[in-house]
Amino acid sequence: MSSKNSNLTLVGAIVVASAGAFVAGRMTAPDAAEIAAAENGSGSLSSKTSSRGGLGGESDAGSPRRSLAERAASAKGGSNLSGEEARAKMEALMRTTDPIERSKAWLEFVNSVTPGEFESVVASFRSLGMTESRMTEYSMLLSAWAKSDPLQALEYAKANTGNRFARNTILTTWAASDPEAAIRWAEQNHTAQEGEGNPWMIGVIQGLAANDPVRASQLLAGMNLSEERGEALGIMIPTILSQGPDAAKAWATAMTDESLREGAISRIADALAAKDPAGTAAWLMQNPGEAADRTMDDVITTWMEQDKDSAVAYYKGLPAGDMRSNALRGVANSMAMQDPRAAADFLDANAGDANDRVYEQFVWHSFGNAPEIAVNYIGKVSNANQQERMYGRMLDGWLRRDYNAASQWISQNSLPQNVSDRVQRRMQEMQQRQQ
Repeated sequence: MSSKNSNLTLVGAIVVASAGAFVAGRMTAPDAAEIAAAENGSGSLSSKTSSRGGLGGESDAGSPRRSLAERAASAKGGSNLSGEEARAKMEALMRTTDPIERSKAWLEFVNSVTPGEFESVVASFRSLGMTESRMTEYSMLLSAWAKSDPLQALEYAKANTGNRFARNTILTTWAASDPEAAIRWAEQNHTAQEGEGNPWMIGVIQGLAANDPVRASQLLAGMNLSEERGEALGIMIPTILSQGPDAAKAWATAMTDESLREGAISRIADALAAKDPAGTAAWLMQNPGEAADRTMDDVITTWMEQDKDSAVAYYKGLPAGDMRSNALRGVANSMAMQDPRAAADFLDANAGDANDRVYEQFVWHSFGNAPEIAVNYIGKVSNANQQERMYGRMLDGWLRRDYNAASQWISQNSLPQNVSDRVQRRMQEMQQRQQ
């Protein structure tokens, strides 16, 4: 095989890994439009991080970096692209409308970039304007640079980009080939702060997840409770699910950190419910806790869409308690979106299992189609503060949507005094604006 073909194969592997990581990352991370806005300076994404020291000392990563660059340079030769030439070429490629031809041409272009050219090429690409449609090409370019010289790529990203996307894309690629070096960089370039996780470990975990899920899971478990750990968990889920439902369930329940375990159970259940709602509901029953409470209604709602009779029968077969109430919430939510009157009748017939969350969810799900039914169930919420908030939001929305129907209901029903006073003021304001 020629050196050119070898390089194409190498970069092709980079692209596949990067594209998969990019898609997985978007499950929890900001979307491409937000990232592009931050890169352009028209938006912002807080990284909530601070750096310590330089970008990894020569003692622990300098030598591997040079050998990678030397090997890449000797294989590729030099194309000597100037900034203007690179920009012109990239502009032409971005105008390609056929997605397959565009990807193929972009891959060939990335493969032509020598180690010393990456900084100017990336700068030129970013000067074209970061748009959502260009994020895949940006990811490919960063990943190729990471293969050539990860430390230089990270240094550039730190100095020139306004969010975490670039650095974590680079770390994802680096971790796939040299995980320990990537881990060291992530640890050395983050100063721990209370309530915050290491954002750079997200990219490392993303790069490790497919080839070494055990090590990735260890790193995940080592993160403190934080938004960043939630992102890293979301990145792990597709890899864990690919091992099969039983393995995914075992992975989630084996976690020793309670919060992490509950988060994993919830996400695994959400993913498995579409194919096996009955088995997923049974698994949640075997693992009672916050995740089961939070997720059972969604599983039952999914089941209702597939087999209403079986889902209702499952609910009715559960013992009295929180899980039965959670299952009722799922049944009522599904019915409310299709037939609010039937859902209300079902709730009335099973009022013994209904709690505040059941009634609150029913109101939210039925209000769009039948506000006159929904508002009648707000009074069944026992928490006075929550009841008052719901009355305020629902009645205000109904008045704006159908003033006559809402005002007639208000005049015929008794409301808490605070709610009544506020609603009357709101009605007077609306009437004055109409005059």
